[in-house]
Amino acid sequence: MESSKRVVGTLLTIFQTRLELLSNEIEEERLRVRQMLFYGSIALFFFGLAIMLLTVFIVVLFWDSYRLPVIGGLTALFFLAGLLVWNALRCAARGRSKLFATSLSELDEDRARLISRT
Repeated sequence: MESSKRVVGTLLTIFQTRLELLSNEIEEERLRVRQMLFYGSIALFFFGLAIMLLTVFIVVLFWDSYRLPVIGGLTALFFLAGLLVWNALRCAARGRSKLFATSLSELDEDRARLISRT
């Protein structure tokens, strides 16, 4: 009876430790995603502003002679860049997240230890 109490106590301690680890991983991932969104939105704002100003500069530079071809070429360039970024986003979205990888590996180790004890 005493050994079964110790086993149950050990299992509960392992379970509690794994839940705490899982909670820490969730919090770390939440903070990482929040930081990435913040920096990404600021970067997008400044890149968008730079692209807009560059476009205006180039159009004004060629205003007298090649105004329409320059506007068409820049439109095609930006459309192509948008397609490339969209494709990169789709590829990144298909990638597997490493969320809970540590917890899952620790649970696998715990299971292996419990099986080897019996």
